[in-house]
Amino acid sequence: MDLVKVEHLTETMKGISTIPFMRQIGIMVGLAMSIGIAVAIVLWSQEPNYSVLYSSLSPKDASAIVDVFEAANVKYKIEHDSGMLLVQSERLHEARMMLAESNLPEDTNVGFELIEKEQGFGTSNFIQGARYQRAIEGELAKTIQSMSAVDTARVHLALPKESAFVRDKRQPGASVMLSLAQGRRLEDEQIQAIRHLVASSIPQMEPANVTVVDAKGRLLSDDLKSSSMKLSAQQFEYSRRIESLYTNRIEQLLIPIVGNGKIHAQVSADMDFTVTEITQERFNPDLPSVRSEQSVEEHSNGSVDAGIPGALSNQPPGVADAPQVANDGNQQQPLPSKTRRQSTRNFELDKTISHTKHNPGIIKRLSIAVVVDNKIGKNEEGEPISIPHTPEDLARLTALVRETVGFNALRGDTVNVTNVAFTPVAIEVPPVIPFWEKSWFWSAFKQVMVVIFMLILLFGLLRPMMHSLMAKSKEEDEEEEEEDEPISAPKLEAPAYESNLQLAKAIAADDPKMVAQVVRSWIMSDKKRVGG
Repeated sequence: MDLVKVEHLTETMKGISTIPFMRQIGIMVGLAMSIGIAVAIVLWSQEPNYSVLYSSLSPKDASAIVDVFEAANVKYKIEHDSGMLLVQSERLHEARMMLAESNLPEDTNVGFELIEKEQGFGTSNFIQGARYQRAIEGELAKTIQSMSAVDTARVHLALPKESAFVRDKRQPGASVMLSLAQGRRLEDEQIQAIRHLVASSIPQMEPANVTVVDAKGRLLSDDLKSSSMKLSAQQFEYSRRIESLYTNRIEQLLIPIVGNGKIHAQVSADMDFTVTEITQERFNPDLPSVRSEQSVEEHSNGSVDAGIPGALSNQPPGVADAPQVANDGNQQQPLPSKTRRQSTRNFELDKTISHTKHNPGIIKRLSIAVVVDNKIGKNEEGEPISIPHTPEDLARLTALVRETVGFNALRGDTVNVTNVAFTPVAIEVPPVIPFWEKSWFWSAFKQVMVVIFMLILLFGLLRPMMHSLMAKSKEEDEEEEEEDEPISAPKLEAPAYESNLQLAKAIAADDPKMVAQVVRSWIMSDKKRVGG
């Protein structure tokens, strides 16, 4: 078998050597190009797939990361147009852990580790204070960056110098620069949380002195907003929460009865956010009670001295004169008397003082609408059909809804339960990732393309070329053999000796070389006959 291959290769090389020189050069160039393309395809198939590790890096971080990858023999690429750093998809997570171990890329927000660095000899108090302030700014920035909506953050503190005089004291302030993640935004509560976070970290700092700005230059901490508008937003949010609470109660109660997806409920709550304070003072005349009582009573008999009140009436009487005529003993003198009564009584009535304050957020009225789908039944043939609910079913559902929300007819609550056949809604199927976008597809595609190209190169180019060379070499050998043989051997053979002799003489006169070939052919034919 090996001898056959060697002979075949020898014949092929012999065939190549017999073709013209320019054609040999063309064949060699074609073979070289085929081999080069095959080698390039093999190398392309062995090239790994790359995934993005970082989209943007500073030159310093990129240089440090490249040094780490080269030391760890990790294949990487850097796109010149976008500057993205790509690594092998199979070693993506390994590369990230490797960089995390090396603390790369370096965080621009340096915190208290700045204080841990060795300081030079003769550092002044000003430098130490500046380093401490920079460390606090870095720590605050790191804390803010831990929020999911924030990509990067920078904090600048304005800390005034301390003064012993009260009139010279100034409030500290801060500015926060935020770069939000792609497609994210901060709510007002989150902005206020950032302001309070920064203010609570610095002594004597008020949240109003903290300014928050995003990367587009928009002021996020706008104190010029009306407090009434903020209050309205909070009231609206509270109303939505109350409505969502009642809606969930209704659906959780009715879904087990009518089925999942066969009920929709909406609740509209009219809220009263008025703050009312009432102070009342009441008296009950039916329950009097004596608080105090004073009574004065005077009795007097005999002469009653009376006079003009004053100093003269208080003087002793003068010398009395005896009467000239004596009174008869039987004559009676009138008896003077004096009686005086005075009474003062104070009553206390029942008194009630009440102070009432109504908190805001009172439900004034509830409006509830519930839509129920038809129920599923079966016809005479046993096939499922849609059947509307009966009035008794709707009344039963209405009673359940009223009990669930705490229905109050005095405040004007309304409940409306309606039966309507739902229109089927097409469920959106999540998009399926095409197989050609998956990483394994490109690896398999490379291998398949290499195999196909090698087969095309082998059976479509090299093999036909070898066959053509072999065929041409055989044709040339046959032509050489025909040249060695007599040109027209059958015609030179005659049935009679005289005809051959005459023909030979004629040919010898025209072409002596031809005669030699004819004679040679005769001799060879005679030898064959003798041998036969």
